[in-house]
Amino acid sequence: MRTTTLLVPIALCGLLACQPAGQQKVTPSPVERGKYLVNAMSCNDCHTPLKLGERGPEPDMARLLSGHPKQVQISRIPQIPPAPWGWVGSLTNTAFAGSWGVSFATNLTPDEETGIGALSDSDFILAMRNGQHLGTGQPILPPMPWSGVGALTDDDLKAMFAYLKSVPPIKNHVPSALPPVPAH
Repeated sequence: MRTTTLLVPIALCGLLACQPAGQQKVTPSPVERGKYLVNAMSCNDCHTPLKLGERGPEPDMARLLSGHPKQVQISRIPQIPPAPWGWVGSLTNTAFAGSWGVSFATNLTPDEETGIGALSDSDFILAMRNGQHLGTGQPILPPMPWSGVGALTDDDLKAMFAYLKSVPPIKNHVPSALPPVPAH
C-alpha cells in the first residue's frame, strides 16, 4: 500500500515533465499580455491613425496609438447621413461624428503631457469601468467600447495599461470633443 501511495505522485510528476514543449503553460509578462489584449480588442483601429498606403488606408505605425492627429483640424460637425446611418468617421479613422457631436480618439502613448503618461493603472481601470475620463470627468464618447473593455478583469486592464505605458511616447495633443448641434 505504501509503495502505491508514493508511485502516484512520482508518476504524475513524470507525466508533467514529459509534456511536449508546445503544451507547457508559459505565463506571459503583463506587458506581453497587455499587447495581446490591445491587439485582440482592436484598439489600434481607432487610436492609431490611418495613412494612405499602396493598398489603400493602413495604420501609420510611426504614430502607434497616438490618437487623432493634431494637424488634422476638425472644427465643425459634418452632415450626418439619415437613418439607418448614424455616424461618420474621418479618413484617419480617429474622429467620429454623430448625435453626440464629434469625438476624437485619445492619445494612448505614455507621453506625460498629451498621453496617458501621468495616469495610474487605477485611473485607467476607473475610466474603463465608469466610461468617464479619469473615472469621474467627461464622458468617453462613441464609438469607444469602454463598457466592453471595462468588463475585463483588473489584471487584464492592468496588463493593457502596462503595455500602453511601454510603447514609445508620442507628443500629440488631441482636441476636445465638439458638442452636438442643437436641434432646430
